[in-house]
Amino acid sequence: MIYYWIHIIYIYLGSRFFWKKVELAQDLSRNRTVSIWDCDFRFMANSKYFYYMDFIRLEILFRSKLYDHTIAKGMFPVLGSQKIIYKKPLRIWTKFKISLVLEGWDDKWIYHKQIFRRNDEIYAIGITKVAFWKNKKTQNTREIIGKSGVDFPEMSPSPEILRMFENDYQIIQQN
Repeated sequence: MIYYWIHIIYIYLGSRFFWKKVELAQDLSRNRTVSIWDCDFRFMANSKYFYYMDFIRLEILFRSKLYDHTIAKGMFPVLGSQKIIYKKPLRIWTKFKISLVLEGWDDKWIYHKQIFRRNDEIYAIGITKVAFWKNKKTQNTREIIGKSGVDFPEMSPSPEILRMFENDYQIIQQN
C-alpha cells in the first residue's frame, strides 16, 4: 500500500509542477512496465489493474483545470463503480500502455474507459464512474465540467456504458 501512496504523491508533484497541462476531454496515455511488485507469480495481479486505473484518472485530474474546480475547492473524487474485462494477462517485465478515454458525463457521474494495450493489442478494458463529493453530497458534474475548460456543453455516455452500471444500486439494496 505504501507503493500506492508514494506513486500518488509522485503523480501529484509531477502533474502540478513539472508536466504539461492537459485538456480534460483529451485522451491520456502512459507507458508502464509490469514490475515484480505488480505480480502474482508471473502475471500482473487483477488488483493492480485497478491501481493503474486510479493513477491515470488522478493524473488527468491533477494536470487539467478540473483540479482547480474540485480539489482546490474542497471537493474530492469518489468512485461510484468500476468494471473490468480481462482478455489476456500481462507478464512480468512486459511493457504496456494504459489509455484513459472520457466516455461522457451526466448530472452526477463522469464515465471513463481505461484501455490496457501491449503491441497495439487490447489486454483489458476498465470502465469507471466517478462523482465529486463535498459536504456529504455529490456535486453537479455538468457545472464542474463546464468550469474546467471543456468547450462542448454535452457528452452523454453511450447506452452500453450506462447499461453496465444500471443495476449497481439494486445489487447493494438486496444485500
